[in-house]
Amino acid sequence: MKMTRPGKMISMVLGSLFKKPLTTKYPYVKSKPIEGSRGKLKFYPEKCIGCKLCMKDCPTKAITIRDTGDKRFEAEIDLGKCIYCGQCVDSCLKKALAITDEFELAELDPKKLRVIFHAKPKEDTKEQT
Repeated sequence: MKMTRPGKMISMVLGSLFKKPLTTKYPYVKSKPIEGSRGKLKFYPEKCIGCKLCMKDCPTKAITIRDTGDKRFEAEIDLGKCIYCGQCVDSCLKKALAITDEFELAELDPKKLRVIFHAKPKEDTKEQT
């Protein structure tokens, strides 16, 4: 392969010496996610009615909803399986699932990618006399 215009390459190299770099200094300088990007899921157990539509609609079967009794539910989300499509959030009738902007989720241990959102214990509503 023959270089036909070596002067053009030299001018590009010299010109780039005086320009600001286009890259960021990530991870040393934290970047903000782009608006509308999808990150880690958040579960609100107090809103969940146990319909399990999120489980049925999840294409990777990353969500498991369990009944803890007294109409309380907990969710286990396997972030290693999740493709962050947001289908579970769209299908939840009670808005018990939400997408956060947390995107730094890398782990060496796959067990740490399983997040369990426990149901909060029911508060006593009995009046004390």
